[in-house]
Amino acid sequence: MDARVSDLFDSGNGRNPGSSSAVPSNSSRPTKWHSVPLKKSSSKKNKRSSKSLLSFNLKPSNNAPYLPPENEEGNVEYKLKLVNPTHYRFEHLATQMKWRLQEGRGEAVYQIGVEDNGMLVGLSEDEMRASLKTLHRLAEKVGADITVLQEQEVDYDTDVPRKIAEVLVRKVPDDQQFLDLRVAVLGNVDSGKSTLLGVLTQGELDNGRGRARLNLFRHLHEIQTGRTSSISFEILGFNSRGEVVNYSESRTAEEICESASKMITFIDLAGHHKYLKTTIFGLTSYCPDFAMLVVSASTGIAGTTREHLGLAMALKVPIFIVVSKVDLCTRATVERTVRQLERVLKQPGCNKVPMVVESTNDAVTAAQQFAQSPNITPIFTVSSVSGESLDFLKVFFNIIPPLSNSKAQEELMQQLTEFQVDEIYTVPEVGTVVGGTLYSGICREGDHLVVGPTDSGQFKELSVGSIQRNRSACRVLRAGQAATLALGNFDRSLLRKGMVMVSPEMDPTICWKFEAEIVLLFHTKTFHKGFQVTVHIRNVRQTATVEAVYGKEELRTGEKAVVLFKFIKQPEYLKFTVSSISSRSQNNTDTFPTRINKYERPEYILTFTEKRNTIEDQTKVNTIFSPNAG
Repeated sequence: MDARVSDLFDSGNGRNPGSSSAVPSNSSRPTKWHSVPLKKSSSKKNKRSSKSLLSFNLKPSNNAPYLPPENEEGNVEYKLKLVNPTHYRFEHLATQMKWRLQEGRGEAVYQIGVEDNGMLVGLSEDEMRASLKTLHRLAEKVGADITVLQEQEVDYDTDVPRKIAEVLVRKVPDDQQFLDLRVAVLGNVDSGKSTLLGVLTQGELDNGRGRARLNLFRHLHEIQTGRTSSISFEILGFNSRGEVVNYSESRTAEEICESASKMITFIDLAGHHKYLKTTIFGLTSYCPDFAMLVVSASTGIAGTTREHLGLAMALKVPIFIVVSKVDLCTRATVERTVRQLERVLKQPGCNKVPMVVESTNDAVTAAQQFAQSPNITPIFTVSSVSGESLDFLKVFFNIIPPLSNSKAQEELMQQLTEFQVDEIYTVPEVGTVVGGTLYSGICREGDHLVVGPTDSGQFKELSVGSIQRNRSACRVLRAGQAATLALGNFDRSLLRKGMVMVSPEMDPTICWKFEAEIVLLFHTKTFHKGFQVTVHIRNVRQTATVEAVYGKEELRTGEKAVVLFKFIKQPEYLKFTVSSISSRSQNNTDTFPTRINKYERPEYILTFTEKRNTIEDQTKVNTIFSPNAG
């Protein structure tokens, strides 16, 4: 077992193994910036420079920092200066910018005043102005805009001040091919998740009684209780200049998509413990790029906060934290909540490096560090009523880059089409509509696919009508994008959640049984043959029976074995991809979901009980395809 992960929830009863500082010692700090000795300067100048470098370094230093050497891949480019380039040089720079934009799926970051080896040389005021002008011309040529994220002075022993600049280059949207990132919103009930999303996406502050969240609710009982029980979606768009495009009286979803270069899709998940299965389904089925854990400043870590944090960690979803409702508390209470979060993040179960964001420069640095290091965990303290620090959160969303590069995206698009069905609707004058995510390939209007498996294990032919992304018409759907597909007069009774729509050339195979190497984290009784479980495998959710426990008669808490499961109701379409298993005993209410990913994310098992919450490491799944079984 992995004690590093299991210790996370064992310390929930007052154990504080970590210190209260926001940043650990240099021995464990995975910082992006380093220091090299340069010429000594006056103490007054060193003091000023140290203050200006706070946003670049997690710990200030009197020595000038430098970046790691430039990487030929990725979307980050170092340039010492761009002053009056020749025509040949200009064309070369334009080609280089196209490459960086392609690597960042429409976004690139230029560090001006930095040598290729990472040394921060800096430029004079005139040189910096000329370099930014050249960069603007390059961006215009490739159809992009630039935004200066931050400028900082470099501490050199010279009379002329020298600066470096960090510039964001973003492609102007073309035919809805904007950068789309999905953010799952987690947190305990009444922590202010839906209210925060309403304020971010609508641009109007809350009245202190939840007015901002009303548009996010889908059911009457949600409006009456103020508690989310279903999965809802909201979008926040940024244009090529980094401005929010949501805030307008007549701004519709289609208008936002047309003018946005970058789209943040928020997946609002339930916080109450009785809706935990819905939350697990949202995390496993929609595969978010990031997770935002909302914690109330007044209550701190309470309720399902630890469970949601454990879910995000086990599924290897990068997580950042937003402390809400700071307007209701004193500054001391907010600081106490932040220190509590820091202790949890730094204990052995997490091994995270908390980074409190207190300025715009901090938000810029946090976004860059967060995407490059899985250990960095930004912490924001905001208020949806007063608007405190909401701008820092918007800057963070504007700058945060995607986790996957263009090469991985191209590889997925070269595969055969596979679309998972997460939602099913009947729309008047349109017919049957399904919503979900395209996991691989490309889907166009008029494509002929097969959907299944049905209860008898068959796949039915169908034709794709219109496609919509974020409630806006779209002609081409690419791998990794979520959308709704109109299927016309296709019989809705033949569809159910958990099905897939795939290319006929894939020749899909059904699965009745699968094996999993599991660790029984906690159970009041024993795990044995005949034990019934509720299985979550990507978008699949079905009851299964334990057919065999190999090598043992039964499992007790802490034991590991390979187990054979069999679906009860109908076969499913399974692959070696993101999966999750949750178990519910016939005589017990314990639940333990599992996330399996063969390619990028590690494999985990989680357990949730009323008395104890733990996480253990490593599961492996081998699928047994038995088309005629059962």
